[in-house]
Amino acid sequence: MLGHEKKRNPRNTALMLDLLHIAVGVLVVVCVVLAFIDPDRNRFLFPVIFWLAAFLNSVNGWHRIRSSGRDNKKKAGGGLLCAAAVLLAAVGILSAVSIWR
Repeated sequence: MLGHEKKRNPRNTALMLDLLHIAVGVLVVVCVVLAFIDPDRNRFLFPVIFWLAAFLNSVNGWHRIRSSGRDNKKKAGGGLLCAAAVLLAAVGILSAVSIWR
């Protein structure tokens, strides 16, 4: 029994991913509404929105790569999601630098 790996139930993983989508989605909507109601006072929320989107894309990309098995198209899609996450994180950093300077 030493060589057996414990596999996670795909339903649990999908449920956790759905809950993460809901939580981050609610956070993004709240941040966007607050940022557009009073942009001068809440301008610090713009980088936060980009970083939340980057986090969600990275989690989705990682999950797609992990669950793809030997399917190279799914792995490529996961890689594109991770690349989009890096791009969004960079935009968030640029936004933070321009706002906080």
